[in-house]
Amino acid sequence: MNIRLIKTEKDYQLALQRLEEIFDAEPGTLAGDELELLSFLIDSYEKEHFPITAPDPIEAVKFRMEQLGLKQKDLAEVLGFKSRVSEVLNRKRKLSLEMIRNLHKTLNIPTNVLIQEY
Repeated sequence: MNIRLIKTEKDYQLALQRLEEIFDAEPGTLAGDELELLSFLIDSYEKEHFPITAPDPIEAVKFRMEQLGLKQKDLAEVLGFKSRVSEVLNRKRKLSLEMIRNLHKTLNIPTNVLIQEY
């Protein structure tokens, strides 16, 4: 086991190659320990160099609607009126706390996504 910090893109690529080689290692073995350590190092490098930000609230709602096959009229019960749905989706009206709660409950969108500024 020759593990070191991942500091460069080359180190990262080598770590990914090694991870692939030992991916099926049994837990509790030397290779299994190496796999676990390497996974932590790769995860740390990826969080620093390839951060994933939360999606825009309105885009998250639109995406979830698409996934569920919903139309704007289907959200009228969740947000109030059809006109309100249109205003929200066109960014003319901000989401209220009640709307956020209803969207979270109905569409299962995390509240931390819905409360972001947009």
